[in-house]
Amino acid sequence: MTMPNILLITTDQQHYDALGVKTPQLQTPNLDRLCREGTRFERAYCPAPVCTPSRASIITGQYPSHHGAWTIGVKLPEDVPTLGDHLIAAGYSTALIGKAHFQPLASAPGSESLECQPVLRDLDFWRGFNQTWYGFEHVELTRNHADESHAGQHYAIWMEERGLSDWREYFQPVKGETSSKAPRLGPKKGYTRADRSWALPAELHYTTWTGERSLAYLDAHSEGGKPFFLWASFHDPHPPYTVSEPWASMYDPADMVVDRVTPGEHDRNPPHFAKTQQENPDFGAWHTPFTAHGCESHLYPEEELKRDKATYFGMMSFLDAEVGRILDRLDALGLTENTLVVFSTDHGHFLGQHGLIAKGPFHYEDMLRIPMIVRMPGKVPAGAVSNDLQSLVDLAPTFLDAAGLAVPGEMQGVSQWSNWQGGEAVRDFVLCENRHNPRMPHVETYIEQNHKITVYREADYGELFDLASDPGEVNNLWDDAAAQKLKARMLRAMVQGIMKSEPTRMARIAGA
Repeated sequence: MTMPNILLITTDQQHYDALGVKTPQLQTPNLDRLCREGTRFERAYCPAPVCTPSRASIITGQYPSHHGAWTIGVKLPEDVPTLGDHLIAAGYSTALIGKAHFQPLASAPGSESLECQPVLRDLDFWRGFNQTWYGFEHVELTRNHADESHAGQHYAIWMEERGLSDWREYFQPVKGETSSKAPRLGPKKGYTRADRSWALPAELHYTTWTGERSLAYLDAHSEGGKPFFLWASFHDPHPPYTVSEPWASMYDPADMVVDRVTPGEHDRNPPHFAKTQQENPDFGAWHTPFTAHGCESHLYPEEELKRDKATYFGMMSFLDAEVGRILDRLDALGLTENTLVVFSTDHGHFLGQHGLIAKGPFHYEDMLRIPMIVRMPGKVPAGAVSNDLQSLVDLAPTFLDAAGLAVPGEMQGVSQWSNWQGGEAVRDFVLCENRHNPRMPHVETYIEQNHKITVYREADYGELFDLASDPGEVNNLWDDAAAQKLKARMLRAMVQGIMKSEPTRMARIAGA
């Protein structure tokens, strides 16, 4: 058997409907092409709706509660076996280009991080960086989204090589610096910018960099004799909402239709949902010891939200153009036929749905469900749409299976390779974990084809939705008297699902 090349292309924080085939107003011709040439999975989910744990699950095949990187600001231990480790042992070349986010923005004894200051800005360190890192023999990285201050690493080296010696001026300042060309902060400083149009030229944007460096890797490995695994990891459409021209002006905010909260829908939800619709909500101990993402007021002017959505769409169209360049290069190099291409994202996004913005401990489909497209000519059906359940935790075992390799016992995901080739559904449930601090908020969701239940640590409240009759998730059935039999069944099924997903890294080889 010829081992296939594996190309994983991801975005960051992309809503499952943010594809041209789903939302015609959004122009993504290259992703639409991928849908025509492969299978689009409508019911794919993330294992955790924040970056680090979900990304760590992609390369380990484990849930965050097992691989150790249980939220952002937590390091993925470097001794956890990864997909790349197994592929290298089988003769693959491996590479990660773009965003990693396996390590925190701070460093401490026992949790040393390469993805923090001042290491991010130590360009001599990154010029000489040549170690295998989390199973990737070749890495080219940058940590920032948009103009965030933690830009640096290989992306900064690339900007300097292209003559942009003052690149720091285009990003928010780190301590002791000033930035004359960085966008002005917006009404929600972490997510928005008053300047949606970023002065940084598009040809020097990190989206261009990720695409260009991915092309260079393909060129270098097109005739190497070894199969490759390349993760092209794009950073957008994650906020802050600012992007280079012409993409910043591609969509008119006046044409954007944004979702808003349905009156009364949070009356039946756990109390933190209603708090998001208050001016100055008190989330108490949920912010201990660190701020819990999204646990704040989500009240936000509709006109600003429209501007954000227009920018979000521009970001998507920008990265779609780079995806197109990558697909065209596969064709030009004669690699298309033997390359398994998977496109997805790390988790979803709110742009006003249920009155929410960005992300947080709100396990709606907008947050947990993700786009997923799979293409391999002659193997994966073209032009197909599937409703079979998928999870990012399944990518590592599926890639190994597609390469003809055994799936190790430490992986908790299941191989979807037979399903991707048009076979029967492999999964009948999906699990999603979400933990922000050592105790709370700590959330677990169990999803079946038609129903979904969410449980909170140390709490009597929860969520229960009938996705068939209530796809918009506005009628929480948790306390509904008529739904208590369903609730009991779903709770039992959730426990069984968690038990079924426990890893068995070591095989039993003796009676004792």
